Amino acid sequence: MRLRALLETDLLGLRLLGGEDELDRTVRGVMTTDLRDPSRYLSGGELVLTGLAWRREPGDSERFVRILTAAGVAGLAAGEAELGSVPEDLVVACAQHRLPLFSVVEDVSFASITEHVVRQVSGERAGDLAAVVERHRKLMTAGPAGGGPEVVLDLLGSDLDLPAWVLSSTGRRIAGPSAPGPSPEPPSAVRAELAGELLGALRTGRRGPQRVTAANGAVYSLFPIRGGESGDVRDTVLSDWLLAVAADAGDWPEERLDLLRGVTQLIAVERDRRDAARTVRRRLAQEVLELVQTGAPPAETAARLRVAAPVLLPGLGSAPHWQVVVARVEWGFTGNGENGHNGETAPAGATDGGIPGGPVAQALLEEILVDPDATGPELSDRIAVAYTGEEAVALVPLPAGPDSAEGDDAAANGLSLDAGLHADTLLAAVREPLTRGLDGDGRITLGVSAAVPSADGLRGALEEARHARRVAAARPGRVCAAGHQELASHVLLLPFVPDDVRRAFTARLLDPLREYDRRHRAELIPTLEAFLACDGSWTRCAARLHLHVNTLRYRVGRIEQLTGRELSRLEDKLDFFLALRMS
Repeated sequence: MRLRALLETDLLGLRLLGGEDELDRTVRGVMTTDLRDPSRYLSGGELVLTGLAWRREPGDSERFVRILTAAGVAGLAAGEAELGSVPEDLVVACAQHRLPLFSVVEDVSFASITEHVVRQVSGERAGDLAAVVERHRKLMTAGPAGGGPEVVLDLLGSDLDLPAWVLSSTGRRIAGPSAPGPSPEPPSAVRAELAGELLGALRTGRRGPQRVTAANGAVYSLFPIRGGESGDVRDTVLSDWLLAVAADAGDWPEERLDLLRGVTQLIAVERDRRDAARTVRRRLAQEVLELVQTGAPPAETAARLRVAAPVLLPGLGSAPHWQVVVARVEWGFTGNGENGHNGETAPAGATDGGIPGGPVAQALLEEILVDPDATGPELSDRIAVAYTGEEAVALVPLPAGPDSAEGDDAAANGLSLDAGLHADTLLAAVREPLTRGLDGDGRITLGVSAAVPSADGLRGALEEARHARRVAAARPGRVCAAGHQELASHVLLLPFVPDDVRRAFTARLLDPLREYDRRHRAELIPTLEAFLACDGSWTRCAARLHLHVNTLRYRVGRIEQLTGRELSRLEDKLDFFLALRMS
């Protein structure tokens, strides 16, 4: 469609403020933004809608318009709600850069303009493209009865021969074609790879679509599905959805790229609808969290849980057990630890750039606390997530026993009482893609509690999960998790030993052995590790190392001679064990 066509529809509330000579420009899409620099999300030909929240002083207008012009946008429409009218400096900047400028009256929503532009642009496509987009619009705007993302993906496959899947930020399958097609669904490892690729692209500002040759040899084109517009990509990048299309978009005509971008906008409507549906669960979780943190009587917390349980596990006859997961997302992270001896983090209370960490961690937990092999968006509805300060807290209900109404389904999704959520399993499922989304300046730490059977144990479970998260935070890595099992062993203590103490302790015990191994090509360190792993058993250790017992005795004797310790003494064994763990 042409820009001038926008002025022919009175319901859009658009008034031309400048650029009359440029109204024959072609509009290929629409984008709503209040980012100071939205260039990473622009591909050219868009009508940009803005509420002017990016403007803090008159000089900002020229910079903003210059960025839009360089990106090749068709025109700019500014809302009057923020400032009452479009500022003169923006009018001047648009005239200087020959960018058509419209004002949008306060009582017309950007969503109405977006829907109109998408419909008109789609209507001008030839043949099947126009028909597909119109069918998408009708189905998605009809609400849940329209069939949701699955119907849209079926149309892409049947009408355009484009197999596609909607994935979460960790690669979990949200939606896909209802029937198998010629292109098989990517396996879980490939889905995680695709999610990581797109997260990394968004964080580094690479323009899409991203074209990826995955580990399975297939080529995919990736499109972000973004919800409500954010002032910073870090607000949502860890929890956004993506559209993975089994095709190479490198040689696609612009019309087909516009079609796929329109599809992502329509799926984003469904995403926003389901986000809104989480409001009740979030409120219930917030109320329970406040009761637990303030030390409310267990009976009061139990009463609140009885209200929450039917919402979280509909149809469950008996009261569930509960597990607590605590998460923290930090931006501006420069090291490997939380307590100073392994690195530095952003100041407490706000992450780098003033990004609140609590809401980011809340949205992240709602996405990742579902088995990556489970399909559908509704499974995350079993989990209630609240946040306090920079920390998000998830209440995960577990069926009270294997005979409960949903025991089989829960077990299939990794949520049975016997198994529950395990930190290492959770970490393995999310580490790769989320590390890409952190892009070297962010960090995620997770702590997982044991399951508790009633409200009496919730406060202890919360503290347990918080302790486990602090253990995870003391470890190296961008994405770290720890579980309750680790709080009853030396693992809880070792991460908090300062680096200088670690170095001194390990050097005193192990450096003589390392030096001897280097000079004589001996294997005293591996021998020591094997001897301790075999609980000091000469026979088992010799068999493990494929040595004669006399050779083993000679090596152990040399270890004792070089260190002045005796491996027959429990205290010395313990010192060696800790030194090896800390080295």
